[in-house]
This record gives sequence, C-alpha cells and structure tokens, in this order.
Amino acid sequence: MILLSWNVNGLRAVAGKGFAEWLAGCGADVVGIQETKLQTHHEEGVPGIPGYKACFASSTVKKGYSGVGVYYRPQPLMVRSELPDPRFTGEGRLLHLEYPAFHFLNVYFPNGQMGPHRLEYKLAYYDAFLAYAEGLRAQKPIVACGDFNTAHTELDLKNPKSNAKNSGFLPEERAWLDRFIQAGYTDTFRLFEPGGEHYTWWDYRFQARARNVGWRIDYFFVSEELRPKVRRAFIASEVMGSDHCPVGLELDF
Repeated sequence: MILLSWNVNGLRAVAGKGFAEWLAGCGADVVGIQETKLQTHHEEGVPGIPGYKACFASSTVKKGYSGVGVYYRPQPLMVRSELPDPRFTGEGRLLHLEYPAFHFLNVYFPNGQMGPHRLEYKLAYYDAFLAYAEGLRAQKPIVACGDFNTAHTELDLKNPKSNAKNSGFLPEERAWLDRFIQAGYTDTFRLFEPGGEHYTWWDYRFQARARNVGWRIDYFFVSEELRPKVRRAFIASEVMGSDHCPVGLELDF
C-alpha cells in the first residue's frame, strides 16, 4: 500500500501546475494534502481525479487559510474531521480515515511564527493530537502524516544555528517530537536515511530550493506496531508546484 503526503500551498494554485496529472500517475492508494486554502463552498468545485474519491476539512474561521484533504482509492470505514477538543476546531487541520488495518491521520499542524499566542496554540495542539492518537491506538495502529511545522534535529534543516530561536526549530517544539517518538511512533524516513541534506520545504526566496537550503518538516510516522510493515519511506523532491514536496510511505499488507 502506497501513501503520500503533500503540503500543496493552495489546492487551486497547484491545480494549475499539473496536480491532477501528478496524482493520476503517482500510483498511491491514499494521498493526504495540507494547506488546501479552500473554503467549504470551494470543496464541491474541486475537479475529480479518475480512480480517486476525496474528502476535505476546510477552515471556517478565516478565508484562504489552512485546510486538509485526502484522495483515496480504498474506501475507508469512517471519515472524521478535526480533533474532538473544541479548542482546535474550525481551522480545518485534521482528517481521520479509518481503515481495517490502521487509522490514517492527515494533519496540518499550526505554525508558531505569528507570535507567542500561536506558539502556545501549536504546542497545545501537539499535545491534543498525541492524546487523540493514543486513544485511537488502543483499537488499531496509527499512520500519521502531514506538515508538522517543526524540524526535529539539526540534520533536518540547512542552518540549525541561525534558526535556533525561530519557531519551527525551538527546543520546546523539538521536545514534543521527542515525546511523540518516545510514546512509540517511528519517523519512517529515518529507518532508511540517517543523514542530512534531505528536505521537504524551501523558502520561495533566495533560490533556496535550487541551492537546497531547506527544512524537513513533513513526515510519515507509524506507531511501532506497524514498523515491521514499513517497506519504503521517501521524499519526492523532484515534484514541483509548491514550496513543499511530497513525502511517501509504502506498507506491506
């Protein structure tokens, strides 16, 4: 089973850059996308992709903001949007699809760069997400993907020292990823690639992507029960159209 995740930085924008053609040819069974920037009334107008069905969760609090979607071939048993905690509803940040063998969580975590209040919100969202995942994990394993908006270690961004005081690489953000891993979730890419220089986001400015000055902030995690099923995890840095690139996971069921 092939799973993909991509922060598209605007679904309508990337639609004009070959998104449908990429999706039709990517061979994935389930594709989570983040930062769709849709509103609810836009969801009905999204063109269909042959072979895929789609579901969306969009922001109801701000136009052109946040939002996630999932394109899927196998029919899920259930689809749910948003965390159950009312503090974290309205921004369209999570889609939960239940499959017979696992729970699939596609998440666009908050960005903490807009000030202390948003950093506090981001950290609280992290904690609420972990609590939600752990509740689901009592039933069956977890696959969690998306834009986590944090680089975990110094290997995961080009300039760790100059970003040490910036949200996205703050000690408290990185510490949560430590706790997530300690709780029994595996960063699947690190099963296959221990080294640096592998990124998933590049600033649009300064020719950052051409110079590979980036951050790895997009992940596929699996709960440790699924670790033996992981056959491949990868970054598709050749795919253009957004300031992020897709990341992927192959599971052997």
